[in-house]
Amino acid sequence: MGVASFRPRVYQGSMLNTIIHGAATSKPPLLIAHGLYGSARNWGVIAKRLSDERQVIAVDMRNHGDSPRADSHTYPELAADLAAVIAAHGGQMDVIGHSMGGKAAMMLALNHAQAVRKLVVADIAPVAYGHTQIQYIHAMKSLDLARIERRPEAAAQLAEAGVEPALQSFFTQSLDLPNKRWKLNLDALADQMPNIMSFPQADAAWDGPTLFLSGSASDYVLPEHREEICARFPNARFAKLPGAGHWLHAEKPREFEAAARVFLNA
Repeated sequence: MGVASFRPRVYQGSMLNTIIHGAATSKPPLLIAHGLYGSARNWGVIAKRLSDERQVIAVDMRNHGDSPRADSHTYPELAADLAAVIAAHGGQMDVIGHSMGGKAAMMLALNHAQAVRKLVVADIAPVAYGHTQIQYIHAMKSLDLARIERRPEAAAQLAEAGVEPALQSFFTQSLDLPNKRWKLNLDALADQMPNIMSFPQADAAWDGPTLFLSGSASDYVLPEHREEICARFPNARFAKLPGAGHWLHAEKPREFEAAARVFLNA
């Protein structure tokens, strides 16, 4: 096994923006797809730790971070974006996806089966959800960016807009303060929110090893979702992180890393 380098490399271009941690080893590389309003940098700590055994590639999804902007934001498109990254780095990877990224990762396995060896789906199911995340777009768009010089000032304005404390610092990570803009395509994400909250209906199934890892305090993966999950992912396994909610990788990073490592190395 090679020795991992902990200096991330950042690539930009027509493909998704990626941050690469570590060097290639004898183990398959790992792709990480973040959730809505997130970025590759949100996963820096976990990606760096997992890169002690394998190369880890975290992406900015389309309309997020430094990746290309697009008017359309559907899961087949997000899956194709991920497939292009995998094709450029050897053709097959293990994949971790959280929330929106988890749906994109599931679609990747269903539509591009050979691109995925093992799949970790973090706190999401292949179903349509009735709630929306549009309120956070309204909150972010309400900020007077011209008056903001520091991230705590942005967090304070988000608090005034009703954003809970746990999400204030998360959102401000996507602020480009020097250029007074969000590194999120808020207009497109708002327009495409119905697609983001849904999941395409299809007969496809993927029989590769899949771990559905959820927070015990989250209500995103419910018992009534098991039938749909197992129909699409017949080799699914299920685990919960005690005391974690939907943002389980941020709330319990060491536990998340350990669970993912055990599954990927099995």
